[in-house]
Amino acid sequence: MIYERSKICRQTRCSASARHDAASMAAGLLLLFLSQMFVGTRLTAEEENSFDTLLAPAFRRNCVRCHGKDGVVKGEVNLLALKSTSDLLQDSDLLGRVIEAIDLDEMPPPSEPTLNPRLRERLLRELKKILHNAVSQTAELARAPIRRLNRFQYNNAVQDLFGLKVLVFPLPERMMREYGDYFQPASRKVPDQVKVGSRPLGKSQLIEPSLGGVVAFPQDLRAEHGFDTQGDHLSLSPLLMESFLALSRSIVDSNDFNRKSCGIWDEFFATPSQHSNLPIVVKKRLRRFLSRAFRRPVEDELLTRYVAHVLRRMKAGDSFTAGMKAAASAALASPRFLYLYDEAPKGESRTGFDEYALATRLSFFLWGSIPDEELLSVASEGHLSQRDTLRKQVDRMLLHRHLKRFCDSFPAQWLQLDRIISAVPDPNKYADFYLYAAQYRASMHMMLEPLLLFETILIEDRSILELIDSDFTFRSKRLQSWYERTDAKRGGPGVIEFDRMAVTDRREGGVITSAAVLTMTSGPTESK
Repeated sequence: MIYERSKICRQTRCSASARHDAASMAAGLLLLFLSQMFVGTRLTAEEENSFDTLLAPAFRRNCVRCHGKDGVVKGEVNLLALKSTSDLLQDSDLLGRVIEAIDLDEMPPPSEPTLNPRLRERLLRELKKILHNAVSQTAELARAPIRRLNRFQYNNAVQDLFGLKVLVFPLPERMMREYGDYFQPASRKVPDQVKVGSRPLGKSQLIEPSLGGVVAFPQDLRAEHGFDTQGDHLSLSPLLMESFLALSRSIVDSNDFNRKSCGIWDEFFATPSQHSNLPIVVKKRLRRFLSRAFRRPVEDELLTRYVAHVLRRMKAGDSFTAGMKAAASAALASPRFLYLYDEAPKGESRTGFDEYALATRLSFFLWGSIPDEELLSVASEGHLSQRDTLRKQVDRMLLHRHLKRFCDSFPAQWLQLDRIISAVPDPNKYADFYLYAAQYRASMHMMLEPLLLFETILIEDRSILELIDSDFTFRSKRLQSWYERTDAKRGGPGVIEFDRMAVTDRREGGVITSAAVLTMTSGPTESK
């Protein structure tokens, strides 16, 4: 384990060549993933012609001797059987392997003449161009199954809908708590020193402003791949539906839900002037609110029912604010709010989905929440799916503070860092792993290192391969003492300072040989 770092340094950390192999594998898998997406797309005449003038001749001169000629098929690859670019695209696995082999200089093998550098460059450029054009011509996108919001998304969506300045309820699943607002994507730079806290093991980290009297529904279980966004896991039983009804009511009835904490209070809940036409005011306010809550313009029939509900409550003696709270509560319990689903454009093929569905996909992917008004406005104009507009919106969203939500959910689930909580090294053999008391462990420091690395790569737009082989990292003094094989310095469960430092040993850097991953894959008495 990392708490016995001298063994790691000598025995099991990845070599530079192993890291190169891992990076190559990552690049190959990415190419394979892209090729799987674009099978069956239409090709341009230029792309079809390039097969006859460039690809096929190059295959015949350099490849078919081992991959097709006279029945010789090494590695189950028969390039001689390919007659057109369409054939290549129909075999997505083969396309990925060909690009990877050429890109990494694995083919031709050392025993055969090497490719002319200019030819190799042309081949790669043409193959990648085919993939790029296939992306732009793809008419059919994969449809995601209907699924409800998970707990993390629900909290974010309610926060953004009401402009809340506090959390709806505490979220223990967030691994890292930020101090000092270091996360500023627009700056494109992460400070050299950050202050963070580790929530799962630092109990004091769970105390943060939230709505009093609001009890969260149970945390959603991770699916087989470690993520809590799998559609078949996010169902809505009658019992859970009942809890969502109670939850929505408890939010608007909380004593902490008021003008001070709610950003839309004056424009939505505040009583209008005595001379106002109440039905018109209620309708105007609800139209805007429901359109954001349901991520698309609310239908007139549905809007009329909500307006009638508010007016009935007021006629029965409720105040204007109470009536609007009742409508807001009903919206939070509506399937239109709770469920994520794709909706095809009206009058068009069911293979596509409309601009509002695209806006919702984009916002829940990058922000874990509902689209903001700008994104919905672009969708309403029908421009979001246009390449330049979509790129502009993605760039805008990547520079927004809400991107922290992506960093609070994806990397921890991707690396399954919650498993580190169950790491319990032998306390007699590794006494310095435990801090102050058994419930505070060194793993609090360990789990933060890969998360800070991920955030930095994202904010500073660095190469994705640095997740495997980076020349920098973030470490606390205690964590660095293990890497340097010096006496471990104590670090408590509260706020922890992490310093950015250079990685000079190529056996370090990246997530594979981080303390967290090595600890999670070690036993109680043996370290990796």
